[in-house]
Amino acid sequence: MTTSYTHILDLAKEVEPPADGTLSRTLFRNDQVKAVVFGFGQGQELSELLMTWFRDHDLKNLSLLSRETLILVPLGLPFFVPLAFAERLGLGFWSALAAGLLLATVTIGGWLMFAPPTS
Repeated sequence: MTTSYTHILDLAKEVEPPADGTLSRTLFRNDQVKAVVFGFGQGQELSELLMTWFRDHDLKNLSLLSRETLILVPLGLPFFVPLAFAERLGLGFWSALAAGLLLATVTIGGWLMFAPPTS
């Protein structure tokens, strides 16, 4: 099996947005992946949900993205607990970081392991 790669030397040059507007450019597409890069002029912004809707008009996928976000964001919050209370717990930066990674791995990994299938 051969693997092909797309190499982009300067991503910023690929996405030079207009001075007052938004640019959307597909850099790569195959039957499994579509890589789209967005560039925004100064003062321009657009949320991921709106971009997903305007690109696909697929409410089913947008709803799935929203549900997964509502589940995975709270599951990732334990990562911050050891860092937030490092001084009280007597932890240094690296040990608090490691403890946070462990907690987040346990919570997110548990969800991924025991969650009902989404398809």
